This record gives sequence, C-alpha cells and structure tokens, in this order.
Amino acid sequence: MFKTIEWTDDGVRMIDQRKLPTIEEYPVFRTYQEVADAIRVMVVRGAPAIGVAAAMGVALGVRDSKARNIAELQTDFVEITNTLAATRPTAVNLFWAIERMKRAFSEAVAAETNHSRIAARLIDEALAIYREDIESNMRMGRFGADLLPKSGTILTHCNAGALATAGYGTALGVIRAAIESGKRLRVLADETRPFLQGARLTAWELWKDNIDVRVISDNMAGSFMYQGLVDAVIVGADRIAANGDVANKIGTYPVAVLARQHEIPFYVAAPLSTLDLNIPDGSHIPIEQRDPKEVTHIGEVRLVPEEVSVFNPAFDVTPNEFIAAIITDAGVARAPYGESLRTLGRTV
Repeated sequence: MFKTIEWTDDGVRMIDQRKLPTIEEYPVFRTYQEVADAIRVMVVRGAPAIGVAAAMGVALGVRDSKARNIAELQTDFVEITNTLAATRPTAVNLFWAIERMKRAFSEAVAAETNHSRIAARLIDEALAIYREDIESNMRMGRFGADLLPKSGTILTHCNAGALATAGYGTALGVIRAAIESGKRLRVLADETRPFLQGARLTAWELWKDNIDVRVISDNMAGSFMYQGLVDAVIVGADRIAANGDVANKIGTYPVAVLARQHEIPFYVAAPLSTLDLNIPDGSHIPIEQRDPKEVTHIGEVRLVPEEVSVFNPAFDVTPNEFIAAIITDAGVARAPYGESLRTLGRTV
C-alpha cells in the first residue's frame, strides 16, 4: 500500500500527487520551506493531509533551526508557522494543525531549555497528529458504513481517500469500511475538473485496492442519477461552518443539487478538525483562487484561446439543506446541524 506522507530523518517524504496516475514518485522535502511549497503547488492536497504535512513541516523547521538560544528559536518558530499558514486559505485543518503545534511549542519551551529536546517534542506531536488522523478516518468509516446500501453505486467528487489524508480516507474510507463489512459497492468517480482529482487520484487509489471504480466526466452525474444508476453520494470537506454549510472541491454544490432533485442521499465525511465553529455559515469561508493555467491547460496543452480570461475558484460551498448527514470521527451529525455539530464538537 502506498504512503501519502511520512516523517524521515532526511525530511518529509510525500507521494507527488501531481504526477499520478502515470508516475508513482516519493520525493523528500528537506526544509520547512520545501514542505510549504509542496502544499502550495499540490504535491500534497486534501485537508487532513495538508494538516499533517504542515505539522511535520513545523517540526522539521524547528529541528533544523540555526537558532543559538531560545529567543532566536521563538523568532524562527513564528517565521516557520507563518510560512506554512500562508500556503492555502480554505482547508481549516492546515490552521488547526499549526495551532496545535504552537501549543506544543509553548509547552516545550516552558519545560525545556535544550533545542534538541524541544525539537523532539514537536516531532512527537507531528507524529501523533499523523497517527490520530488514520485512527480518525477508520472511526469515520465505521460510523458511515451503515449509511450506505448493501449493494449499489456510490458517486464521489474529487478525492477524499488515503491520498487526501494520512491514510484510509474520509469519504473513500467510508466506502472502504462498507466494502470490508461485506457490502457490494461500485464507485462512480467524477473526473473533477480542472485538476482532475477524481480521474487521476480517486480512480488510481481505488484501483490499487481492487475496488470497482468507473470514471465519469463531471457533466454526466445528473444523467446517471436520472437513470437510477446512483444510490448515494459521498464527498469530503475542506471546511465545515458551524451551521453545517460545507466547502469542498469546486463542483460539489451542483452534485448536491442534482442529488436532492433525484432524492439521493448526499453525505459528507470529515473529521471534527475540519469543523470551524468560529464561522457561522458558508458565506464566511474563504475560497482559494488558483492559477488560471489549471483551467486553460491540460499539462502543457492549451485548451483556451490566449486572449480569453478564466475563473478558477478551487472550492464551492454546499448549503446544509442539501446534506443528508455529516459523518465525523465522533459520530454522525444530522440536521439541525448547528446543534448536532456543536454537540459532537464537545466530545473532543
């Protein structure tokens, strides 16, 4: 089984998701700046995986700091965390992980005066975040598996699998758990323009797991639903507002609208670290705008006339009214989400 991300003595080793499915390559990122750049250019992507990468980047930066005393180390730490926090604005797990590393750093500095012991504490914290993410995904899988039919076809959009996490996956983790429990499921993977996470990544990792998967173009989803060929939809999330509005990869909202029109349950799977109770609703979620070249080109081939501009928001927001349930690592939340998510949030 591939590993999305792992800590090594040489640096943070990650599968380069830009090169999948044709090339399976695992470069090592040896500085916190390189880790930050890997997050920015989507070597690693998916909210939980971004959080793990950021935590490891912080630990790497502290370990390799040239600070001569604690005061200089504290100055370096601010620069390290600011650099990583500036990489991608929508995925709240990034900021959750950095805040957790800030707490670990404060506790380490209060207890230790030795640089290497402080660094060791931060490495331990990053590895704990890594392990907890996998455990979280497996719990989510168990909670969500019961919601899926005993047999049928599940549609997913983007990639919310092992590639988007430390391992196992959120939305795909629910599908994995359902299949492991004996359910007979097929997956339809939206290609997910413009970065093609469904066609390139979801299809690749499900194929690696011998799970029946077929890729469809994004504009086919409604037709398949109309024909009765979709039994449920499940997606991940990059940020969930306090009222249950969900930011996920661009194109998720129209899938949710189509699912409601065809009376198909639309589920979201995400850990509680993706929940942002400080944001009242989806209108307050920052939406990342990415390089227009992702739309105008596939590889080096230009698809759009040079004179024509494009929009490229990376995410859209699905209002809570379209969501049948939000599957978390602490249980399943249902409407009214303002109450159920807040209740689950108190469990952590």
